[in-house]
Amino acid sequence: MTVLPAELTAALPRLAAQRPLLVATDYDGVLARLRDDPSAAVPEPGVAEVLARLAAHDGVTVALVSGRGVADLQATSGLTGPFRWVGSHGAEFDGPIAAELAGRRDALATVLAPLVASTPGARLEVKPASVAVHVRQVTDRAAAADLLARARESADPSLTRKPGKDVLELAVTDADKGSAVVRLRREVGAAAVLYLGDDLTDEDVFGVLDTGDLGVKVGPGETRATARVDDLEGVLALLTALDDALGNRAG
Repeated sequence: MTVLPAELTAALPRLAAQRPLLVATDYDGVLARLRDDPSAAVPEPGVAEVLARLAAHDGVTVALVSGRGVADLQATSGLTGPFRWVGSHGAEFDGPIAAELAGRRDALATVLAPLVASTPGARLEVKPASVAVHVRQVTDRAAAADLLARARESADPSLTRKPGKDVLELAVTDADKGSAVVRLRREVGAAAVLYLGDDLTDEDVFGVLDTGDLGVKVGPGETRATARVDDLEGVLALLTALDDALGNRAG
């Protein structure tokens, strides 16, 4: 059984007392293990159930905030429920992106495709508002680093660069997860926010949280989050403990 850090155990009852409460989380690396094949990144056992229980509490909104497109996130996760869905690092919030931006995305993909094809194991992913160069499966790590550098240099300087774990994402909008969570908070009138994330793009959220909020980094690395769990087992333990705290408050 995963034991939560003392600061999290102490923080959860205080968080559970806040209404409305926004519980927002990244998907890959938080609710699902990172996979070489992104379509295989299904939620960890127990995740769907605990998210549904959290969303069923009065005054609690559960949101999934991902770099994936919303359609991809919903299809891959298989999650259903009264959740808020934010995709493409916030670019997909109230619907698909504009046709002009989609055209810029497609032009970018055309430029990057030959670079990616020249590096064995690399993969090009075209998302609704960005193009991502993946090098997780490139065995030659020097070649992987060189590809990411060439992709960065060949892209239009006006594009938003979002480096991550073995990936460089080039977005045609300046939306980020931080601004998306600020917007979510405003829309639901949240008195407090819990956010869980594992990657560099999640730091945009940790940087905009208020003093009474709780940002949780999943895994190692420098972070602006105020708390940390080691792995996905820690995520499930945290969400389960929050559900318990919300139930105790209701009782």
